[in-house]
Amino acid sequence: MERKRSWVLVTLIAVVLAACGGSGETTTTSGEAGTSSILVSGSSTVEPISALVAEGFMSQNPDVGITVEGPGTGDGFVRFCAGETDVSDASRAISEEEAAACTDAGIEYVELHVATDGLSVITSPDNADVGCLNYGDLYSLLGPESEGFANWSDANTLATEVGGTGGFADVPLVVTAPGEESGTYDTFVELVLSDLAEERGADEAARADYQASANDNVIVDNISGNATSLGWVGFAFFTENSDALKAIEVDGGDGCIAPTAETIASFDYPLSRPLYIYVSLNKMAANPALTQFVDFFLSQEGIGAVAEAGYVDLPEDEFAATVAAWEGVK
Repeated sequence: MERKRSWVLVTLIAVVLAACGGSGETTTTSGEAGTSSILVSGSSTVEPISALVAEGFMSQNPDVGITVEGPGTGDGFVRFCAGETDVSDASRAISEEEAAACTDAGIEYVELHVATDGLSVITSPDNADVGCLNYGDLYSLLGPESEGFANWSDANTLATEVGGTGGFADVPLVVTAPGEESGTYDTFVELVLSDLAEERGADEAARADYQASANDNVIVDNISGNATSLGWVGFAFFTENSDALKAIEVDGGDGCIAPTAETIASFDYPLSRPLYIYVSLNKMAANPALTQFVDFFLSQEGIGAVAEAGYVDLPEDEFAATVAAWEGVK
């Protein structure tokens, strides 16, 4: 089964031949020699959206070259605040430390909310023992105090202590998930683990002893290939591979809720989150093509990439606020 999408560029005619699946690898779309260029880097979650927008923009502007990368939100902000990139894809808001780095470097930017995602907690379809997990369960399986737990059942005592349901089977616990460079990791820690970790005086982090990958396709393959697996990815990567993955419902305090386009859009799904692009105002001043690219991104044609990539469109009022924020800095 083909799970990984890959972008292929034909340089002279600037046609993208295939779609992108957030591999964490570089996606290059180039125009004819001697033309303008745009560099987009950051979140592997947002990467498929930006790559699809780049494809659409390139079809109308073959004299502009675009490179889209997905090393992770944190790594993307490092490059962005060093003045190396034009647009930073992000699956979380910029942190105070990152914003300070931009300020110190004289980098001015605008934050644009472009889509909504729902972190999907996943396992293999063969795992019939687990259908719903609450935050206590997730903390006991994936939090800082779960380090060393080799079987699901190892988490039962801790789950009882922190408000989980427990009762996990005595089977191997095989975890594959994003690493610390990923905004998807940061968001999971913030939404699920941080409060309990702070309350218990533990590190506000996920357990360190799991297979971490910046490549979402590696996560998908490992989860689907192990009947007692556990991990998390962005909603698009679950839906694209829903035949090979099982989404575990999450109870954030209001009962078990599955990630769907409807529950994510309404934020009823407790692991819903906004997705962003950050645009360098410094780069805009020197490169008119960047303004044109973002104009296209926020056009009805460009923003259609959100649903095409498998994410959730913003409500009309929120999208209007994004457009207004952009118009205010052009």
